[in-house]
Amino acid sequence: MTKLRLNSLDSVYQYFVQPILQKDDGLDPERLSQIALSILGQTSRFRKSSIMSNIIESWKTELQRKDARLEQRLFGCVFNNPVGLAAGFDKNGIAAGIWDYFGFGFAELGTVTWHPQPGNPKPRLFRLSSEQAALNRMGFNNDGARKMAKTLEQQRLKKVGTRPVILGLNCGKSKITPLNQAANDYSASVQALGHLADYAVINVSSPNTPGLRSLQDTKELLQLIQALKELSFCPPLLVKIAPDLEDKSIDEIAKLACEEELAGIIAVNTSLNRFGLENRKIIQTGLTLEAEAGGLSGSPLRTRATDVIRRLRKAAGPNLPLIGVGGIDSAETAWERITVGASLVQIYTGWIYQGPGLVPRILDGLLCQLNRHGFRNISEAVGSNVPWHKQ
Repeated sequence: MTKLRLNSLDSVYQYFVQPILQKDDGLDPERLSQIALSILGQTSRFRKSSIMSNIIESWKTELQRKDARLEQRLFGCVFNNPVGLAAGFDKNGIAAGIWDYFGFGFAELGTVTWHPQPGNPKPRLFRLSSEQAALNRMGFNNDGARKMAKTLEQQRLKKVGTRPVILGLNCGKSKITPLNQAANDYSASVQALGHLADYAVINVSSPNTPGLRSLQDTKELLQLIQALKELSFCPPLLVKIAPDLEDKSIDEIAKLACEEELAGIIAVNTSLNRFGLENRKIIQTGLTLEAEAGGLSGSPLRTRATDVIRRLRKAAGPNLPLIGVGGIDSAETAWERITVGASLVQIYTGWIYQGPGLVPRILDGLLCQLNRHGFRNISEAVGSNVPWHKQ
């Protein structure tokens, strides 16, 4: 076990939390997330108080990496570094004011829906500790767009464009909303929250809302995009796609994104593919992964997620920003995703398993690779296909 250093957030995490994550059973993963988010939410709300500010300033020293070589300007946003927190963790935006303290260059809030909804029945989140993976069928549980707007306003965030961290808004369709009214549902959420976000994401790729993935069809997706563009104000717009799409569909979405001048594409969401783990049993239910509903995330998704980014870059050309997510848990895997075409990367499952220290380790590793390959900026590495230079 890691020796406890009270002045290190990562050390505290490794000492108290990581032992829980080393086995599938024990403290329920959703309950653990709720406890963590409750603490983070209070921290964000009172971050400017004298006691709290002293505590979290030490996090910045430990976890942030400031280097101009990591900066990029994409779709009107200045990203201090290319590593972001993926959607799904801070569903209601309760910790929006402190994600920069963890070293992130950006954080994606949500998925949020127009109507508040409880999500799918529990249990709905499972650890696969030996595989550094997770299975979830959460079902977009969240407090709704109107409540998120109030939550963000209570945190007294700086104005868009002046914040230390870019904040994205991931929007999904409410379960009670019929598919033929999806455009109105997404539009309502963006209208309520768009002024608070640096960019917005059309999430049509979660496997846990019935029928949602059918909206990845280019005709359906075009209707969504056009409806959002008609709003009086819409932030830069991206779409998040599934890893389970066929190559033809990936190419069609890339073409659509370019034609409609989307800000970018995020690839990928969780997968219905079990990647050879079909017979892996879930302790809590006694069923195999093949028999369980839900999307798989983490290390098993890495190869497919990389292949999708590579395919998108080829189909879209060099200019469309891509955000790579899925199975990124080290500087090397982040470098691979960037060099096959991602301008930015997001982490979630790997961050949960490895702790706060993962972000600075990735950033340090990226800087090392820039030095070794002679790149002046991380943007020069995007799509370069330059391999990881071993130490």
